[in-house]
Amino acid sequence: MPALSSVALASGLVFLAAIVRGYSGFGFSLLAITSLSLIFAPAQVIPAIFMLEIAASLHMLPSIWRDVHWRSLAFLLAGTVVGTPIGVYFLATVPEAPMTLALALFVLAATVLLWRGFALTRMPNGPATLAVGAATGIANGAFGIGGPPVILFYFASPAGHAVGRASLVAFFIMTDVTGLIFLAREGLVTMSSGLLALAFLPALAAGVWLGSRSFRTADPARFRKIVLLILACLAVLTAVKAVIAL
Repeated sequence: MPALSSVALASGLVFLAAIVRGYSGFGFSLLAITSLSLIFAPAQVIPAIFMLEIAASLHMLPSIWRDVHWRSLAFLLAGTVVGTPIGVYFLATVPEAPMTLALALFVLAATVLLWRGFALTRMPNGPATLAVGAATGIANGAFGIGGPPVILFYFASPAGHAVGRASLVAFFIMTDVTGLIFLAREGLVTMSSGLLALAFLPALAAGVWLGSRSFRTADPARFRKIVLLILACLAVLTAVKAVIAL
C-alpha cells in the first residue's frame, strides 16, 4: 500500500475529478489517471480508477436510463471489445516512461479537438461508430482513459447534451467492467489496487455529490473551458515527468 501522504494527496485529486464527473457525466478517469500518474505508476492506479468509475456510473444510471442512445452504444461497445485487449497488452508490456508520455500526448490531442469544437452534422454510420469504439478500447486498456474518442463522438454529434451525457454514463459502466476483466487476466488487479480504490471511495462520493448539485447552476460553456485547461496543464506536467524519466 502506498504511503499515507501519497494517498491523501491522491484523494484530493480524485475529489476534484469526481466533481467534474458529477457535473458532466464524464471526465473522471481522464482527470484522475492523468493527475495520479504523477504519483503512481499507471499499472498501479488504473485498476483502482476503473473500480471507482464503475461505482460512480452505477449511482447515476437510474436517473439517465431513458436518454441513452442504445443503437450507437451497441456499435461502440462492439469496437471496444476488440480494442481493449490490445490496449491492455501495451499497458502490461511497455515500459512506464514511454507509456506515460503516450498518455500525455493522447490527452493533449483530445483536449485540442474538444477545445476547437469539433462537430458532426449527423450521427456516424455503423462502421464509423465501430472504429470509434475500437479506438476507445485501445485507449481504455492502455491508459484507462477511453473517454476522449467517445466524448467527441457524442458531443460533436446532433444527439444532444442530455442524450450524450446519458449514453456516456451507460457506456463507461460497460467498458470499465470489460477493461477490469482484461486487467485481471493480465494480473494487474491486485489486493493493493482494491485497497487503493476503497481509500479513494469517500473522495469519489463527496465529489460526485458536489458536482451533481453544481450541474443545475453552473454555466456549461465556462465549466467546459475550465476542465479543458486543467486537462492541458496536467498533460504537460505528465509529459515533462516522462521525458525526464526517459
